[in-house]
Amino acid sequence: MSAGGPETSAGASEWPLPRNADGTPVLLSGGNPQVPKGDGDAPVQAYISAMPGWKRGLGRRLDELVVGAVPGVRKAVRWNSPFYGTDEGGWFASYHVFTRYVKVTFLNGSSLRPVPPGSGKDEDSRWVDIHEGELDEEQMAEWFRQAAGLPGWHGF
Repeated sequence: MSAGGPETSAGASEWPLPRNADGTPVLLSGGNPQVPKGDGDAPVQAYISAMPGWKRGLGRRLDELVVGAVPGVRKAVRWNSPFYGTDEGGWFASYHVFTRYVKVTFLNGSSLRPVPPGSGKDEDSRWVDIHEGELDEEQMAEWFRQAAGLPGWHGF
């Protein structure tokens, strides 16, 4: 599924992050962290550590929920977003920071029950925008479990 090798337990401090002159991580439009492409836990943890404000705690909790719901989950960062997948099924979810929320996208979300509320041009993808204090942990863990059992995306 990915060419980056096995998952690693390396911390965020071991993944190179672009930094501003004052040492803070570079944030792109909407506050999304700029994180180099990479496979494994280290780039995902670097992304989470660079998430601004309350979104950092949300990123940590999302990561914990997916790891708890999907044993052996694979991780990667592509297009400045963490991706989660399985060797057998492909990539099933990602998230991205915006100014007022974090968008969690399920690549085959139209098959989830209940179907996540966000939709667009891709008839299969669905997402949920999570604002501060709005995480439904039970529903999110259930969506991660369901999504991991569906055929995912095998690109990149």
